[in-house]
Amino acid sequence: MDRLSPHKILIHNLSLLNKTLMRKFPSLIVLLLMFCAFISGVVGCVSGQPEALDSRVNPAPTNQTQDTSAQTGVNEAELDIFDGQDSIIVIEEIVIILLLIATIVGIAAQQFRLPYTVGLVIMGLVLTLLPQVDINLAPNLFLGLLVPPLVFEGAFHLNFIDLRRNLVPILTFAIPGVVLTMIIVGMIVHWGTDIPILFALVFGALVAAIDPVAVIALFRTMGIPKRLEVLLEGESLLNDGIAIVLLSLVIPIATQTADFDLLVSILDFLLVSGGGILVGLLLGTLVSQAIQRIDDYLIETTLTTILAFGSYLIAEQVFHVSGVLAVVVAGLVNGNIGPAGMSPTTRIVLFNFWEYASFIAISFIFLLIGLQIDLSSLFTSWQFIIIAVFGVLVARAMTIYGLSWVGKDIPMRWQHVLNWGGLRGAISLALAISLPLSLGPTRTQLQVMTFGVVIFTLLVQGLTMAPLVRRLKLSERSEVQLEYERRHARAVATRAAYEHLTRMRRNGLLSDHTWQIIAPMLEQHNQALVDAVKAVLLENPQLEALELEAARKELLQAQRSMLGSLLKDGVITETTYSQLVSEVDAALTSGGSSWPATLRIKPGTRLEINRLIAAIIQEKDLENALSALTKLGFSVTHLPSTGGFLGRRNLTLLIGVSAGQEASAVEALEKSCMRRIEYVATPIETAPAAFPSPIPIEVGGATIFIFELDGYAEI
Repeated sequence: MDRLSPHKILIHNLSLLNKTLMRKFPSLIVLLLMFCAFISGVVGCVSGQPEALDSRVNPAPTNQTQDTSAQTGVNEAELDIFDGQDSIIVIEEIVIILLLIATIVGIAAQQFRLPYTVGLVIMGLVLTLLPQVDINLAPNLFLGLLVPPLVFEGAFHLNFIDLRRNLVPILTFAIPGVVLTMIIVGMIVHWGTDIPILFALVFGALVAAIDPVAVIALFRTMGIPKRLEVLLEGESLLNDGIAIVLLSLVIPIATQTADFDLLVSILDFLLVSGGGILVGLLLGTLVSQAIQRIDDYLIETTLTTILAFGSYLIAEQVFHVSGVLAVVVAGLVNGNIGPAGMSPTTRIVLFNFWEYASFIAISFIFLLIGLQIDLSSLFTSWQFIIIAVFGVLVARAMTIYGLSWVGKDIPMRWQHVLNWGGLRGAISLALAISLPLSLGPTRTQLQVMTFGVVIFTLLVQGLTMAPLVRRLKLSERSEVQLEYERRHARAVATRAAYEHLTRMRRNGLLSDHTWQIIAPMLEQHNQALVDAVKAVLLENPQLEALELEAARKELLQAQRSMLGSLLKDGVITETTYSQLVSEVDAALTSGGSSWPATLRIKPGTRLEINRLIAAIIQEKDLENALSALTKLGFSVTHLPSTGGFLGRRNLTLLIGVSAGQEASAVEALEKSCMRRIEYVATPIETAPAAFPSPIPIEVGGATIFIFELDGYAEI
C-alpha cells in the first residue's frame, strides 16, 4: 500500500482543528498552529515506530501502531515511513519545522518585547494542544546533544576575575543550596502529593537547577549592579552541574538499581564532581593553548566545538564523572584564556556561533517538551503543579535568605532579587525529557510538574522582575539618562512626522498653501527639540561619549558591510578583504575611548603636554571618566591599583594636559566619578576584629595629584 506522505498527514491533522477556534486566533497564532500540526503529523509517526530513532526498523505492526492508526483513521501500513532513507528525511523535516517555529517565536518575542524564553514557553503550551508525541531518545543522547551548548556558552562568557571575587557565596548557593533545594522540594512534594519520597527527591533534583537567562538579559538593559548579575549567573552556571550530579545519584536509588548508603553517596558525589572539574580543566587548558598557536577562525571555532562536546563525552563515557561540570570548567578556562590568543575576527565569530548554538538548544528543549505533554494532563495535574511551585518557592527562599550570610556584604535588596530571580528553564526541561523509562508512570507525572514549574517561573517571576527591580531602586541608570532618552525620542518622533508630511506634499497629498503655514512651525519645533538634546549632552559628557561610541560602531559595521560587497563584486581580492576586515574587527572589539577626542583634534595639531594629573578612581567610574576626559581631548592612560582602606581594586588614571587645562580635567572627573554607598563586611586590615554586620561606606569620587613635566612622549 502507498506510504502516507507528510503533506497528507498535515491535511489530516488540520482537519481536526476547530474552524471557529481558528477564526478567533490572530493570524500569527494560526500560522504557528499550522506548523505545529505538521509536526504532529510527522512526529506522530515517531510514536508509532519508536525504534526507528534507534536506527532499528520494525516491519511487524505493533499495538501502539494499531492504536495510532485507529485514532487517526489512517491504515497502520501507511504509517510505516521509516524504511531506509525515509527515516532520515522525516527527522530532517522535524528539525526544519522546529527551526521555523523557533524563528517565528523569536520574531514575535521581539515585536512584543518579551524575553525569548517566555515566548518559547508560550509556544510550548500551544504545542500541548496537539496529540501527544513520545520521542524515545536515549537520555545520554539527549543530554549530550543539547546541554553542552547551553552550559558552554554561559561559561565561555563569564569573567573568571568576577567569578573569583564572588566565589564563596556562589559556591554556597550552588552546592549546599542545591542539596537543600532537592531535600525541601522533595519533602514538600511527597507530603502534598503522596508521590514516593525517592521519586519526589528525583523531582527536587530536576528543579534544583536555575536558568535565569531572561533575568540576566533584563539586568543588562536596566543597568543592574554588575556584582548582582555575576552572583546570579555564576550560581546558575555551577548549580546546573551539581543538580545533574545529584540526579544521576538519586535515580538509581529510586529505580532500585542501587542501594542507598549516605557515606558512599557523599564519596560518589565528590568523585563525580571533582573528576568532572579536573577533566574540564585539563581539556580547556589544552585547547586554549592550541588556539593561541592558530590563526584561522574556522579551525578555532571547530576546536571550541570539539571542546564543548568532547569534554562531556570523555568525562561521561571514559572516566564516568560529571560531563556537565567538565563542560562548565572547560568553557570557563577557554573563555578566559583562549580569547587572549584570538584575532578580533575569531572572537566575533566565536561569540556569535555559541550564542546561536545556545539559541538552537533552548528552542529544541522547549518545543520537544511541548510535543511530549498533553494539555489535558496539565489541567488534571493542577494540584500537583501548585504544590510543586510552592515547594520550589519555599526552597529558593530558604536557600537565599538562609545562606546569604556567607557572602557577608549581600544587601537585603539584592537577596530579594536573587530569590525571585531563581527561574527554572531549559536545563530542568532537558533533564525531565531525559528521565529513564524505568521510572514508570511517574516519569510522565514528573515531566508535567516540571513543565508547570517552568511555566510559572518564566511567566510570573520573569515578567514581574522588572517592576521588582524598579521598586527596590536597584537600577544604576540615572535620571539624567532617562531625561536624555525622553528628549531624544521626542526629537526623533517629531523629525519623522516632519519627513512624513514632506512626502505627502511631494506626492500631492498636501497642498502648498497648508504646507507653507505649518512648515515654519514644525521646523521651529524640531530645532527646539534638537537644542534640548544638545543641552543635555553638553551638560553630561558621558552621554555624548556613549552616543559617539554608538556612531563609531555603526560606522565600522557599515565599512565591514561595504568590504563584503566589494569582495562579492570582485573589486578586491580575498587577501585584501581578510586584511581590511581584520582591521575593522580590531576596531570593533577595542574600547575606542580615544575616538571622541580624535574627532576634535584638527589635522596637524599637536597638543603641548606639560602637566600630569594622577587620579585614583573606582572601577565602576572608569568608563564615564574616560569618556568625559577624551571628549575634552585629553590623553589618558589607566593602571590597576588597590585601595588601602577597603582593600579593593581601583584604578589610577594618568592624564596629560597643558598648562591652564587642569581645572577642566578636574571638573570632568568630578562630574563623571559618582559617589555611592556600598556595604562592607570585610574588616580593615588594621582593625582589631571583624565587623559584626555589614556597614555602609561612601565610595567614589577621585583623589587627584598634579605634577609638572619636563618632557612628554606618546608610545
